[in-house]
Amino acid sequence: MKTVRRILSLVMLCSLASFAEKPNIVIILADDLGYGDLACYGGSIPTPNLDRMAGEGLRLTDFHSGGTVCSPSRAALMSGKYQQRVGVDGVVTADPTMAAYQFGLDPEKKDTLPAVMSAAGYKTALFGKWHLGYLPKYNPMNYHFDQYVGFLSGNIDYHSHLDRMDTFDWWHGRELVKEEGYSTHLITKHAVNFIKQNKSEPFFVYVAHEAVHTPVQGPTDGIQRGPGKTKKENRRPGPEIYVDMLTELDKGVGEILQTLEANGLAENTLVIFSSDNGPMQLASPGELRGRKGSVYEGGHRVPGVFWWPGTIKAGTESTQTAMQFDLFPTFVELAGIDGSFDFDGISISSFLKEGAPLPERKLFWRKGGLSPYEPSLENGKDVPKAIRDGKWKLVAQPGYKKVELFDLESDVSEKKDLASRFPERTEKMTKQLKAWEKEMFTYLPYKTKPAKQK
Repeated sequence: MKTVRRILSLVMLCSLASFAEKPNIVIILADDLGYGDLACYGGSIPTPNLDRMAGEGLRLTDFHSGGTVCSPSRAALMSGKYQQRVGVDGVVTADPTMAAYQFGLDPEKKDTLPAVMSAAGYKTALFGKWHLGYLPKYNPMNYHFDQYVGFLSGNIDYHSHLDRMDTFDWWHGRELVKEEGYSTHLITKHAVNFIKQNKSEPFFVYVAHEAVHTPVQGPTDGIQRGPGKTKKENRRPGPEIYVDMLTELDKGVGEILQTLEANGLAENTLVIFSSDNGPMQLASPGELRGRKGSVYEGGHRVPGVFWWPGTIKAGTESTQTAMQFDLFPTFVELAGIDGSFDFDGISISSFLKEGAPLPERKLFWRKGGLSPYEPSLENGKDVPKAIRDGKWKLVAQPGYKKVELFDLESDVSEKKDLASRFPERTEKMTKQLKAWEKEMFTYLPYKTKPAKQK
């Protein structure tokens, strides 16, 4: 009997040791939140829970989304690659009459973030916004999420849960379900419950908030889509509502942190807060130039707050440059996952745990459209794009008709164009940007018409 007990004890110890080696992961992603919105980034709206995360953890001031709009950024996050490599260069539209309604992140790809985490023994969940495909084959459950509650589209009415086409869009797994409540509160509630239910095994939770994306609605405001919607003239001022939206988002972050602490999970859980791209009109880019959809810094430089008590040194602030597609390879290393992955991102694990400097590398952004049906360069249609090389940032307008060079170290607001002062650097970075874009086009299933002959 003693031998049996000893064996059981050893099994339990090994199990606990294995669990301890695999930290829980929680990604909290805001939608259309600006770099300058949070109090810990100089914003004027109180965000005590996010400020607490920053004060007890790490705040990055040079952290970036993969894209400048919703779907591309999320594709980069889910793949650890430039989103073009997985066929999502632009926004998946909610309008079923448009061709761009028909595509999404390829569910046949076996190396997406939830699939890899699931294969490594993690319980996986998505609560909130997906925006990587509307058709049944793109349902998040097909990507190895064990649980999904949320919406497929880019945004829904926070109360009636109708998308911009007035189609009901609130899912529990593969089923549409009527669930009363303000979307921010519902997303937080389901995330908290999942953490409680899976506290005894490693988990990966993707908390993809709708806030602060339009429609502009606080928890006490009337519906804006569907029967009985509030007339525009009877709505509160947008800036006033925006404060409530950000406040409720911040409260939700606090609930998740409190749940982790109450269940003894804080020291074995990495929590990351960020935004999918730059700010909507009521949000703030701070000192940055540009907003959502722009390849200037305001379009893709986003908050990056990392909280992991006992591992990340409290009160750390860093100017190291990192991307959201770095998170996937970071999780792979932290969880000790073996395998060969074709990442564009890099692991920042040593940086998080030990403060090791990150390597310099070239980074790229492209303002996506309605991919994969946006006309390509072959048609004479083009979009802005940018390249980063250390402190240098080059921004190219469509057709490279205007190319600007900025020194972000001394000019983060991108006010002073240095292209004429540094022609050799400008030419070199322009060539590198063109080469990257040409490569990305080999992955995109564009449906183009033959170029017009001159």
